[in-house]
Amino acid sequence: MTEPTGRRPKAGNGEDSIYWDKSKNRFVGAVSLGYTAAGKRHRPKVSGKTKTEVRHKLRELKKELDAGVKSSASYTVAQAVSDWLDKGLKGRGETSIGTYRTLADTHITPYLGAAKLRELEADQLDEWLEDRATVLATQSLRMIHSILRRAISHGQRRNKVVRNVAELVQVPEGRSGRPSKSLSLPQGEAVLRAKEGTWIHAYVVLSLLVGVRPEEARPLTWAHVHIDCQEGERPHVDVWRSVRRHGDTKTRKSRRSLAMPHQVAVVLKAYKARQIAECAAAGTSWTDERIVFPIADGQQRSSLNVRRNFRALLKEAGIEDPQSWVPRELRTSFVSLLSDHGIPIEVIARVVGHSGTGVTEKVYRKQLRPVISEGAEAMDNIFGVGPAPIESPPEA
Repeated sequence: MTEPTGRRPKAGNGEDSIYWDKSKNRFVGAVSLGYTAAGKRHRPKVSGKTKTEVRHKLRELKKELDAGVKSSASYTVAQAVSDWLDKGLKGRGETSIGTYRTLADTHITPYLGAAKLRELEADQLDEWLEDRATVLATQSLRMIHSILRRAISHGQRRNKVVRNVAELVQVPEGRSGRPSKSLSLPQGEAVLRAKEGTWIHAYVVLSLLVGVRPEEARPLTWAHVHIDCQEGERPHVDVWRSVRRHGDTKTRKSRRSLAMPHQVAVVLKAYKARQIAECAAAGTSWTDERIVFPIADGQQRSSLNVRRNFRALLKEAGIEDPQSWVPRELRTSFVSLLSDHGIPIEVIARVVGHSGTGVTEKVYRKQLRPVISEGAEAMDNIFGVGPAPIESPPEA
């Protein structure tokens, strides 16, 4: 490339001019738009390595001007993401915002942060996503792409940028995610015997035999646990809350009341009696609004606290490599044990609060068996506790 020589003609209003800037070692293109109200010359500029690149950028600049958008030539990806995290997530829970910020700080800003949004190209994003696909699972890839897309959209609404280049690329397949596991029947029996008389034992009994989600078990209060029922009414638990924003359950169908197997009712009744006795000994009044599985000050446990205690219970139960298990796999175990003993997939989906059978089939169920029975009574039957065997449901 040779450096242009000679004087360049002065551009009239609305005309483009392209010239070589020796100090920048680049071609510069400008559009003359007359003068501002302050009397200063208004000449938006772009730059590039070649005249062809500058002409392309000038065309894009004029499109912005025609659309009435005053995008910033210096607005970067890092600024867009930061603005979105600070101002575009109003009403979101702190946990969600923290997750977005961690993903952005780890996988977006270090790789794309310095790039100017006006100059960001789809090829750059394709290369970035392909690189991240070597270290992230597909779901995480989709999340970081979503963060970038939403951050640019936030900038568009504020006239910082015209186009959303993140909408022009597809997310590739990432690494295989961590496969969930399920306890076998012998393992489940060992787990149900471990750490008896402790809160984590009661937590595990409820989670494994009723199938509640970890985020549903942690905020559960005694007002939603019905143990002392009238004759003809089965003990049950109202799964009406979660740790999610506004306390809502994951989906509308997740809000449900579930009958308790006999073993759960026995364990929770004894556990509640111990809590009431502890309150009396401490001279504090009892209320059913208390959390079922609280920390020492009565507040809700963190997911980290539950996970640590859960793994300690697995170790006592003799489960191999307890550090590789997480509390949500009590729920996958619940589904798999029911399926292994012939519970219809439609019934399992309803019990665990899924809107359909797809997620239950693909994610949770690990065995397939013929249809024979349904309900909370199944767990009594599986673990040898309770009265009569379960009969098959009548055909519709």
